[in-house]
Amino acid sequence: MNDAVVLSTSAEQTVEHFDVLIVGAGISGVGGAYHLTQQCPGMSFVVLEAQDSYGGTWWTHRYPGIRSDSDLHTFGYRFKPWTSAPIATAAEIRTYMGSVIAENDLARHIRYHHKIISASWSREDNLWTIEALAGDTGATRLFTTRFLWMCQGYYRHEKGYTPDWAGMESFKGQIVHPQTWPEDLDLTGKKVVVIGSGATAATVVPAIAGACEHVTMLQRSPTYFRTGRNAIALAEELRQLQVDEEWIHEIVRKKILHDQSVFTQRTFKEPETVKQELLAGVRAYLGPDYDVETHFTPSYRPWRQRIAFIPDGDLFQGVRDGKASVVTDEIDRFTETGILLKSGKTLDADVIVTATGFNLSVLGDIAFEIDGKPLVFGDTVTYRGMMFTGVPNMAWVFGYFRASWTLRSDLVADFVCRLLNHMREMGARRVTPTLRPEDADMNLLPWIDPENFNPGYLMRGMHLLPKRGDKAEWAHTQDYWNEKDQLPAIDLDDAAFVYG
Repeated sequence: MNDAVVLSTSAEQTVEHFDVLIVGAGISGVGGAYHLTQQCPGMSFVVLEAQDSYGGTWWTHRYPGIRSDSDLHTFGYRFKPWTSAPIATAAEIRTYMGSVIAENDLARHIRYHHKIISASWSREDNLWTIEALAGDTGATRLFTTRFLWMCQGYYRHEKGYTPDWAGMESFKGQIVHPQTWPEDLDLTGKKVVVIGSGATAATVVPAIAGACEHVTMLQRSPTYFRTGRNAIALAEELRQLQVDEEWIHEIVRKKILHDQSVFTQRTFKEPETVKQELLAGVRAYLGPDYDVETHFTPSYRPWRQRIAFIPDGDLFQGVRDGKASVVTDEIDRFTETGILLKSGKTLDADVIVTATGFNLSVLGDIAFEIDGKPLVFGDTVTYRGMMFTGVPNMAWVFGYFRASWTLRSDLVADFVCRLLNHMREMGARRVTPTLRPEDADMNLLPWIDPENFNPGYLMRGMHLLPKRGDKAEWAHTQDYWNEKDQLPAIDLDDAAFVYG
């Protein structure tokens, strides 16, 4: 049965029940819905989405040039071939997701304008009760579910992170965060400063360089970038040979993942060599006279922060052609006409874009309770970055930093579906990850090792995230190349899973 069951109805409120409730209709939620239809036939489910359409990031972010920072052959689902250029626009990604929804009759399972306020688990009933605010009517709606599948992502969509710089209130121009880009913003003939050096800044700068008078990317410290054609030579050759697109998708995915694995290993084994290779890619566009050492040479080894791919070197082409420039300095304060830097230099600006990152959202900022007691996720220990000690019947999708997010959302979906089927076969109504006797003396550590990966949004919110252990079972290893074999082999009868 795939439809809701109405548990109770009154003049004021109806409670709908589903076997599984998915939070979020982004890349993970839509993928999870697909896998449920394929792997768990007969289970009822609903997808609750706060926005008014599907897509997650690719719907809420409207800044100029928004595109993927990883290839769509691996960011795309394993079950749906990607047939266009590997670095895709938001519109192209949403079209792709829309095809998945249409082809698999998923639209009837998705409820838009449903922002979840609270989630309460009852051991007595073995159910989650979900309270959602319906944004289209303002009404509160209640749902119960046996299993809660968190696919809402990891940052707050409604507001990005902007530091509180001195003098911001004195600036006479406009301050914009890319996450809330105004649709009517006209940059024609204006001086623009983009603060930041990550994937967002590297996307916005070339996208607006031709429209404004000049754009300056102001960074406190440089970031690594990879450059290359926005094309996969192997895919192009296979298409010339008229190979079936499903075969191309699988072959190209395997090739990309192999190359990524080799590259990632090299960043640990020979970081200086990789560093020089990355910098050589920048110099190829900017020439020998450009100060690459100051503006594009980070102080950390490659892959301690995400490396964005710059298709066809468009960021560097803008710098080379004089439409854009890069300044590496720190902000002293905002002024009426721009920014005063700590070096004493000033940057004049009509518009300042703060491409300064996200605000971390731990499980959607939902108020969770377990049997009437508030749940503090920072007090739990993660089971392989998917489940949490003491939290029954819930899974979370948190993707990879060094590989495409969707690779892990597919793996987690396989695990969740296998777990749900296992519980159905054994007649269990709940499963709770629990530390085993042999884990009693295990060291508990932060969610991610800062020496391994340390983006700002994680460092600012690390205290909110669950702990990890020093064993593979109790950590999100960030290693797709091992997890692709480990997660499907998880023993669901291991003592880490307590059924009831």
